[in-house]
Amino acid sequence: MSYYSPPPSYPEFPEPQGRSFHSWQEPAAPPPPPQPPVDPHRDIRALSAAYKRLRRVATLTALGYFVLFLFLSAWAPGLMTSKITGGLNIALLLGLIQLPVTLIAVAAYERTARRRVDPLTEAVRLQAAPNTQGARR
Repeated sequence: MSYYSPPPSYPEFPEPQGRSFHSWQEPAAPPPPPQPPVDPHRDIRALSAAYKRLRRVATLTALGYFVLFLFLSAWAPGLMTSKITGGLNIALLLGLIQLPVTLIAVAAYERTARRRVDPLTEAVRLQAAPNTQGARR
């Protein structure tokens, strides 16, 4: 008969996370630097700026041409009444060109809105969608 009993086994403890456990171990890596706060209104400001720029360009194009026509009519009547051919003078030609200039301004507005503003609008709409699940349209 033997009176020898083996020593009890000790449980193994996991290493602690984030700091060194013993003085001979290497210190843990420092925590990452804090991230700057995310601006939740950045996309809305970008969308507002894009709409402003779009409105200014379209307005200045269409109204700027009309104001130029008015100034030439008021301060340069000799130039405006000079004939180009038969019954066509410069004033009539500039008046007829105003319609295509306005249509070009509208087409440029629509093209720019589709290419630059609509993607921003969709991004804002997708960000707002989770927050408006219970809201009715």
